[in-house]
Amino acid sequence: MATRYWIVSLPVQSPGTTASSLWSRLQDSISRHSFDTPLYRFNVPDLRVGTLDSLLALSDDLVKSNIFIEGVSHKIRRQIEDLERAGGVESGALTVDGVPVDTYLTRFVWDEGKYPTMSPLKEIVGNIQSQVAKIEDDMKVRAAEYNNVRSQLSAINRKQSGSLAVRDLSNLVKPEDMVTSEHLVTLLAIIPKYSQKDWLSSYESLDTFVVPRSSKKLYEDNEYALYTVTLFAKVVDNFKVHAREKGFQVRDFEYSPEAQESRKQEMEKLLQDQETMRTSLLQWCYASYSEVFSSWMHFCAVRVFVESILRYGLPPSFLSAVLAPPTKSEKKVRSILEELCGNAHSIYWKSEDDVGVAGLGGETEAHPYVSFTINFV
Repeated sequence: MATRYWIVSLPVQSPGTTASSLWSRLQDSISRHSFDTPLYRFNVPDLRVGTLDSLLALSDDLVKSNIFIEGVSHKIRRQIEDLERAGGVESGALTVDGVPVDTYLTRFVWDEGKYPTMSPLKEIVGNIQSQVAKIEDDMKVRAAEYNNVRSQLSAINRKQSGSLAVRDLSNLVKPEDMVTSEHLVTLLAIIPKYSQKDWLSSYESLDTFVVPRSSKKLYEDNEYALYTVTLFAKVVDNFKVHAREKGFQVRDFEYSPEAQESRKQEMEKLLQDQETMRTSLLQWCYASYSEVFSSWMHFCAVRVFVESILRYGLPPSFLSAVLAPPTKSEKKVRSILEELCGNAHSIYWKSEDDVGVAGLGGETEAHPYVSFTINFV
């Protein structure tokens, strides 16, 4: 599937020329000179023209509006890719009204029920902008809720998998590792990995009330080792001071099976909430992408109509088409389109003052026909 398409319109103004005959000539030229370029008719309905001033005013807003709508489309697509990657599944094919996105474009049919052709063009464009803006706002809220849960899980994972100096120690300590009585208490010491011998030879002398041979290694990571040490409760503060002077860190820790179980349940609930929200957001993104893409294509039809009238004049008489030329064939296709357009409009498209009209859609190169590029990704 191509991801980059041109939407163009050619004037139907030569004596004896009709849209059908021009379409046949275009098909023939493409098949003979650029057979690897897919070509489709882009059906633009007879929309309400209004006044020339209204068309000029609308044209000024079309480029900015297109950037916005296209941007929302890409945001939703990227969100879908992120959600599918997080779920460990391959990206599914995006659809619009039940058909692939490229099929929707190449077989575009105006939705009269949603956008009545007798409505003013400004009203149609305004409705499209409002719908897309609402979807973007909804996505921000939904994505923020999902990302909040992900952030909570990430924080918990960092506590459980970070350095021993900062991580949660509860899942590394068993009940039998801790001694707690009226007089005795077990502390947890974080020892630099290469200072373990120093610790084992000196911890008993850090205070006179340390239980001999009470230190046991529970865990070791790339930087530190986790040791227990049992001593009388009355000398805990002095022991911490002397340990710190030797470069040993004593972590504040109180073993609580209830708290550990509570943290485990919190983690399980967050994981469940994350998956539920991921699935819900993914479904919403699929539906919203379809809505935005459909709105975008209707917007493109309005652009073709407005720019064709401003370029070729009244009454509306033009042929619109969709092409997806390979990069190597672009120059050839451009020359074909220019040849079919004729020279009647060259004085306009070569004028610097008219580059804004000819360059609709952000293209830097002007052409003697209406042309803009849309990118699916």
